[in-house]
Amino acid sequence: MTKQSNQDQKPRVVIVGGGFGGVAAAKKLRRSNVEIILIDRRNYHLFQPLLYQVATAALNPSDIASPIRQIFRKQKNVISAMGEVEKVDLANRRIYVKGQAISYDYLVLAAGATHSYFGNDQWSDAAPGLKTLEDATEIRRRFLLAFEAAEIEIDPDARRARLTFVVVGAGPTGCELAGTMTEVARHTIPADFRKVDTKTARVILIQSGDRVLRTFHEESSKAAHRQLEKLGVEILLSQCVTEVRPDGVMCGDTFIPANNVFWAAGVRASPLSESLEIELDRSGRIKVDPDLSVPGYPNVFVIGDQAAAVDGQTGKPVPGVAQGAMQGGAFVGNIIRHEVEADSQLDRGVFTYFDKGNLATLGRNKAVADVAGIKFTGIPAWIIWAGVHILFIVNFRSKVSVAFSWGSTYFFGTRGVRLITGKSDFALKRSPTLDR
Repeated sequence: MTKQSNQDQKPRVVIVGGGFGGVAAAKKLRRSNVEIILIDRRNYHLFQPLLYQVATAALNPSDIASPIRQIFRKQKNVISAMGEVEKVDLANRRIYVKGQAISYDYLVLAAGATHSYFGNDQWSDAAPGLKTLEDATEIRRRFLLAFEAAEIEIDPDARRARLTFVVVGAGPTGCELAGTMTEVARHTIPADFRKVDTKTARVILIQSGDRVLRTFHEESSKAAHRQLEKLGVEILLSQCVTEVRPDGVMCGDTFIPANNVFWAAGVRASPLSESLEIELDRSGRIKVDPDLSVPGYPNVFVIGDQAAAVDGQTGKPVPGVAQGAMQGGAFVGNIIRHEVEADSQLDRGVFTYFDKGNLATLGRNKAVADVAGIKFTGIPAWIIWAGVHILFIVNFRSKVSVAFSWGSTYFFGTRGVRLITGKSDFALKRSPTLDR
């Protein structure tokens, strides 16, 4: 390991990012004689796989977010710091937060990813993505506001556009978002409105590839396609969105009038990666060695969505999912722990990704799961999905709250978080009247 100028000081491990990977790395070091500084621009750990449930009014933001300080309150070697890392100076072993330098002996970069509009960042205002709590509450606002506006809109074309929801990208996020939005419109809220039939809402899922859920087994992908269509989702495959406007999208040569467009088509690694001035892939991820370290800098590791990592045995890319980040964090944490104990750099081996399976839920009793080579669909897949997600939520209060909310939704069809927050005004085609 790196020798300290002051031998009495503990080795300092700086972890950038309080997501799945960063938390896993810090927990692996809980019994190590190190000083851990965990830095995140927010003060909470976010359970991202359930963001879409906040966006569709099934869960509260607090159900899927846990304060980082609470997570590590019993782990005395962790110092939690809130701030945004602006730059990494590899040569001098420093990071910078608001201009302040923080030195490190080991650095773990787990800053995650953001949306990618493939060079069309001007689309972001009209088509928000889903990576943060702010994104989720904004999508929820637009989704629920559309029905409120349609209730008092008397222009038929304008009403149709308000009740047309386009989801771009048919990965897990896009499929889950599209399926749940359709379920809400057709089963949850129809009785709540008097002037508009919410069952007429259209949810259109656009995918550039030839199938939905392309990272799943083809059999599961086909099952998901069937279940989505049964719910009422309109699926357009092998279609590319060429323009996003406030009034709709261009899909090839076809214009789809829609006041609500949501982006789930691509991701790009945190812009922090660019400050390292090393080789990145086309998604902005850092190309790492088999032990997840930065080439030429064995004391700097990159995990999760920020890393372009490959499985040490199969040579296949490690997918940018929660289980990949957690496994990477645990692997790196073990390396640091062993080297600190041995006071030298050891044979680290290579990172091997263990695929525990893929899960996606599309609506009530509608889901797909690839687990241990076995394909599940429908109710069994939905039960597996629910159990796994509750298991990996980090705090007990949230586990109970999520389970209760899902039970209420399942048995009574209610969604108690249908709150429109933020700006709620909208313009109508004509001034409507509620007179007879």
